[in-house]
Amino acid sequence: MKKRIAKSFDIFANKLVQFSQERGRISWWIFLFILALTLVSITPFPGQSQPISSQEVEQTCPADKSNKELRGVWLTNVDSDVLFEPEKTSEAIALLADANFNTLYPTVWNWGYTLYPSPVSKSVTGLAQDPTEGLQGRDVLAEIVEAGHKKGMRVIPWFEFGFMAPADSELANNHPEWLTSRQDGSTIWWEGKVHQRVWLNPLRPDVQEFMTDLLVEIVRDYDIDGIQLDDHFGYPSDLGYDDYTVKLYQDEHGGKSPPKNYKDPEWIRWRADKITAYVETLFHELKSHNPDAIISVSPNPQHFSLNSFLMDWHKWERKGFIEELIVQIYRDSNDSFTRELEQPEILAAKEHIPVGVGVLSGLKGRPILWHKIYKQVKIAREHEFAGISFFFYESLWNLATESPQRRQAALKKLFHHQAQSPNLSDCKFLSSK
Repeated sequence: MKKRIAKSFDIFANKLVQFSQERGRISWWIFLFILALTLVSITPFPGQSQPISSQEVEQTCPADKSNKELRGVWLTNVDSDVLFEPEKTSEAIALLADANFNTLYPTVWNWGYTLYPSPVSKSVTGLAQDPTEGLQGRDVLAEIVEAGHKKGMRVIPWFEFGFMAPADSELANNHPEWLTSRQDGSTIWWEGKVHQRVWLNPLRPDVQEFMTDLLVEIVRDYDIDGIQLDDHFGYPSDLGYDDYTVKLYQDEHGGKSPPKNYKDPEWIRWRADKITAYVETLFHELKSHNPDAIISVSPNPQHFSLNSFLMDWHKWERKGFIEELIVQIYRDSNDSFTRELEQPEILAAKEHIPVGVGVLSGLKGRPILWHKIYKQVKIAREHEFAGISFFFYESLWNLATESPQRRQAALKKLFHHQAQSPNLSDCKFLSSK
């Protein structure tokens, strides 16, 4: 595109020079005036959005999405027993398929454990998988892949905890040097004022190797349709003052220490860019083992993700490292919900990749009435998003104010016909060269 503009401008300018030389001084001034207007029209000024791209490719997704809609749900091991008994797992998948869902996002990395048998996990933590009784002697991920595919559903394992781990986990105890910290040396991060967490340092090569090995293991050994990351693939922005990170920063800044203000824009940007650099390496590594497994990301809106968790998913998307985006927009107010849908980073992503909306269907102790859920789905559809994913399975009908039968009937009405999940092949790629 840039080459075409430059070539056209050169031809235009040459013609004007020739014209001015033939017609005299007045024409020359006219030429200069036209040239100035032309330069103003094509020059980007501060504040104009410029896409960040590692490829000279324009990619657009079609407006016509008939018979294409993402209909997903997260399957969790918290406040739900859906993953702990084979019968309940298969029953849940059957119910979801009957309601015309087409995508499953089962958690596979949580509480410092894998929920599937993992040689990588065993080599680092000493345990091959979560020791919960209901997971022993079985491979729940393999079960979900088999049952989901039989029902024509995509299965995209959710790498939920990312770089986060329980403070008392085998992972944290075995590798304290992997943890990042605050300026005062503390490492504990409270989740929901209930759970004590710590965070692995994603800037460390040994931590990156562990994470890469875990993810490669999944995409290589299972017939999955993708892998999903979320905000936990960054880390809280008040961390990052561990010895390793401080030295790395000093090496790149002439011995200068990181800013004491952890919200300093340059400090935020430096750490976020380091994580992005790792994600680029990870993306290509995963694709080398399973080119067909998509990279899905389910973050919070960009401003929160970047400033709170150093996760610049907008840059990841612009660089082509995200192939499906589901933004978690858990809002009580429909006005707030709508405002988030209209954020520029989300609108930009919609033009390039399938972008769905994460809708909260309820939590334990916090049921959400169906009419509120329906309204948010309606708003997302009116804004022409690729579809919906609900958090979480149990609150679709088991943790609701309405009866399970009424909720199941309402979901069947919402998804009254079958639909395929949109994917990158639905988008058109236009060379800009």
